[in-house]
Amino acid sequence: MDFEISELNRKIGEDSLFIQDLRREMSKVVVGQEELIEALLTGIIGNGHVLLEGLPGLAKTLTIKTLSQVLDSSFQRIQFTPDLLPADIVGTLIYNPKESTFSVRKGPIFANIILADEINRAPAKVQSALLEAMQERQVTIAENTYRLPELFMVMATQNPIEQEGTYPLPEAQVDRFMLKVNVTYPTKSEELRVLEIMARQEHPQVKTIISADKILRARMTADKIYVDDKIKNYVLDLVIATREPERNGLKKLKDYIRCGASPRATIFMIQAAKAYAFINGRGYVTPEDIKSVGFNVMRHRILLTYEAEAENVTSEDILRNIFEAVEVP
Repeated sequence: MDFEISELNRKIGEDSLFIQDLRREMSKVVVGQEELIEALLTGIIGNGHVLLEGLPGLAKTLTIKTLSQVLDSSFQRIQFTPDLLPADIVGTLIYNPKESTFSVRKGPIFANIILADEINRAPAKVQSALLEAMQERQVTIAENTYRLPELFMVMATQNPIEQEGTYPLPEAQVDRFMLKVNVTYPTKSEELRVLEIMARQEHPQVKTIISADKILRARMTADKIYVDDKIKNYVLDLVIATREPERNGLKKLKDYIRCGASPRATIFMIQAAKAYAFINGRGYVTPEDIKSVGFNVMRHRILLTYEAEAENVTSEDILRNIFEAVEVP
């Protein structure tokens, strides 16, 4: 086993070299936001979708667009609006009057990286069309089903403060995102750097340095990362604690939790932890990896009661208590 992990560490060291180049290239445009960049990398290596929530102007869209420019892959940005239709995303049949036939026009969903900008501004039908494609990795147009690209990732953004003219994502649909990242304000020094870079007519340009095939190979390598049974049980204990907090001496939390994390949280936690270990050049998952990805994996999977909202208890508070209470292997 030691030999296998040692060999895997060597292979991961080789296959993850591009991570440093990618970070360096993105830093030409994106200042700070290390957690955001790390989450996007975790999502793309772990083969999961990412939901970003934050106030306007915090570089959510810029970061995703910059990542797509660094990757040699197709990119589509979809600006969600109330008048958007499902066909605008997945595609539709077009009638040719000359030949009296219908032909398929594929929508923007058939790209490697999709930026769903302000996803909560589109009605339920549009959100469902996108989220079904995310889950099934395929699209049905008329009677035919079309597979989406093997490298396919949705990065969605939403604004937490504006409620007028928005359609909040249902909890069951939010659950399909591997990670939900809360994007925060930069520090003073970071904002000064943003000012120096962006308050000019000419903005820095990034180079394309990573191919889609290299990302797919990285995923295959990351999938082989060793996860000990103790780590698996630790993940299960964390997830089950969101459903039955009293088993970990957190009886008070039971009044705040309406629904705990779904089994998807267990699966995504391991996938994200493997990707995180890969990004950090390791062939095995540690409890610290679980802690690093845990909040992003579970914060959108805990539904709060009215009592929690009345007492200003957030999912972050609940997760903090759970991570402190559950024994670390």
